Amino acid sequence: MDSDSALVRRVLDGEPAAFAVLADRHTAACLRFATRMLGNRDDAEDSTQDALVRAYRSLGGYDDRTAFRTWLFAILVNRCRSALLSRSRRERWVRSDDGIVSRTAAASHDDDTELRIELERAIGVLPMDQREAFLLKYVEQLEYTEMESMTGARVSALKMRVQRACTRLRQELREYRPARASSAGNGTTESVERDG
Repeated sequence: MDSDSALVRRVLDGEPAAFAVLADRHTAACLRFATRMLGNRDDAEDSTQDALVRAYRSLGGYDDRTAFRTWLFAILVNRCRSALLSRSRRERWVRSDDGIVSRTAAASHDDDTELRIELERAIGVLPMDQREAFLLKYVEQLEYTEMESMTGARVSALKMRVQRACTRLRQELREYRPARASSAGNGTTESVERDG
């Protein structure tokens, strides 16, 4: 199996089909991040596709001293930021009652589904910079140095954003925890509290 850098070289050497391997390799992680960042699968698919197209077009500027995934995620992070800004402009003009809670109201209400819905809701209310940092750290499990390359923010700022996100999530989930604690034991935010 070729490394990401080898695949990039193949594309640059005139074999564009090698990019399909790169896209297949990284699309799931990109889509997972974008979906959680944007809270909407359609927007996430659009942002992921846009990031992949931009990556392909900009491949000549890729520096293989940086992991391809880090470089691609930097593009994706910017696409998600743009999508969120565009959405906020649209929502100023058109107010909608459709939110993550109403979209998931038809879902079954077993404990795991309720917990997932509550976590998505809580993550969705985080400010964009905190949500981005939290998702990169805990969902994508990136190191702060990788996050720094992707976002352009310094490590100290990213750590503060993650800490603030964890504090806010604890506050948001506080109401959910007592009802859940009697049936599940440990609280949901335990892993978040450790690293914040």
